Amino acid sequence: MKINVLDYAVIDENQKAEDALKETVRLAQKAEALGYHRFWMAEHHDVYAFQSSSPEMMMMHLLGQTKSIKLGSGGVMIPHYSALKIAENFRMMENLYPGRIDLGIGNNSGTPQVKEAMHTQDTPLPYKTHISDIKKFVTNEDDPDHHLNHVTANPTGDSNPEMWVLSTSMKSAKMAGQLGIGYVFGLFPYASSDKTDLGKRSLKIYRENFTPSKVMSKPGTMIAPFVVVHDTNEEAYELAEALDVWLLGKNNFSEFKSFPSVETARKYNYTKEDVEKIKSNRTRMVVGDAKSVKEQLMALVDKIEPDELMLIPLMPGAENRHRALELIAKEFNLK
Repeated sequence: MKINVLDYAVIDENQKAEDALKETVRLAQKAEALGYHRFWMAEHHDVYAFQSSSPEMMMMHLLGQTKSIKLGSGGVMIPHYSALKIAENFRMMENLYPGRIDLGIGNNSGTPQVKEAMHTQDTPLPYKTHISDIKKFVTNEDDPDHHLNHVTANPTGDSNPEMWVLSTSMKSAKMAGQLGIGYVFGLFPYASSDKTDLGKRSLKIYRENFTPSKVMSKPGTMIAPFVVVHDTNEEAYELAEALDVWLLGKNNFSEFKSFPSVETARKYNYTKEDVEKIKSNRTRMVVGDAKSVKEQLMALVDKIEPDELMLIPLMPGAENRHRALELIAKEFNLK
């Protein structure tokens, strides 16, 4: 089982943006040293606590600061950008660092304010069409029937980045299979009591519809939960309180100027509705000591049957995120 990491470039309390970016570099280097397979950067805009506004730029920097770990986007929010520009960014990285590039894509256009600032079209291309266009440019595959076949994405080259769709639906799973790209089922975006059943069905539909392509020669699947792990269950559940208050998501996740600490979470004035939401949100995360977290993750693997795990250690404090990677690596015998 390959284990991967998704990072947000978190600003912790009493830190600045530059600190968050430097900590992401350290975390990626830590993941590589411990034997993690991929390290992906999220894309978020107008969220004070997250500095991962440009996964491509951060990937390029991380590629120069690491040696072998695969770097990816988790994911580029494609409603904001043209297919050609996305493909050119990732073809550039693929040529400079062949075999290490993952193009993970998502479809969340963000708040109305972000859409306006990004000049995002009110009537964007259909999702499948946009992804198909990106794949066309990423591979530069000759397709006389494609409406943009006369355009080439530079730099050209013999290898292509892998492509992955981040989703929570069976519809997207079927589409990803038909297009021959990887599929990541997100356990973290929404609270739901039946998401394991949906995940299992989604991965099944994906595999049934998979057609090999120049970006993926065989099916590839992941599941992605939030993970809060520390040396003891008690410490892990304390750290989870910070994620609890964060996932309330008030004011479009702009209530806090930095990711809240446990102390901030304990001082928060919770409403009855907040408490109910926190209870529900616990379905989005795996919490506990290393042994407990491994057992919970393997239960998800047994149920949903992914090829890989994409873990999201959204915890306060860089030292806690580092410790989480250490504990999981040891428990899963990563090398």
